[in-house]
Amino acid sequence: MKLQIASHLAIYALLELAARLDHPVSVGEIGDKYKVSTYHLAKVMTVLGRAKLVRAARGVKGGYQFTGNARRTTLLDVIQLFEDLGPANVDSRAPGERTDEARVLRDVLREIDDLAQATFGSITIATMLKLIGRRRADKPRRASLRAAERRQLEPVR
Repeated sequence: MKLQIASHLAIYALLELAARLDHPVSVGEIGDKYKVSTYHLAKVMTVLGRAKLVRAARGVKGGYQFTGNARRTTLLDVIQLFEDLGPANVDSRAPGERTDEARVLRDVLREIDDLAQATFGSITIATMLKLIGRRRADKPRRASLRAAERRQLEPVR
C-alpha cells in the first residue's frame, strides 16, 4: 500500500506533537525537520484539527498541540483522513481484466491491502513513539558495531 505524502506528513506531525506535549510546535519547525513546505503542512494540520487530533495555539509561542489520545489513536485513524481505503476500481476494459488470472490477482492484492490496514490499525501513536525511542537508544550501539566490522575488514599491513 503506497501512502500519499499528506498521510506521511500527518503521521510525522502527530509524532512530533505527541513527543512534546509541554509546548506548542510550529508548522515551520516541523517543516524544517522533514524538509517540506509549510504551506502543504498547514493544509495537513487543518485536517488534523478538524479531526480533533491537534489544536492551534495562538500567540508569540504559538503552534500546534496534540489533543488526541496517543494510546488510542492508530496509524489507520490518521491515514483514513487522507486516503480512500475502499476497494480499488477495476477497469473492465483493461487488457486481461476479465480473466481468471486477473480476478485471482485482484483477490491477492485485496488481501494484502486488508493485512496492511489491520497492521496500521494495530499500531498507535504511543507505540510509534516507543519504537522511535528504542531506535534512538540503539543508534550508538549500532554505530560501534559498524565501526568494529570496518576494523575487521581492513587489510593488515
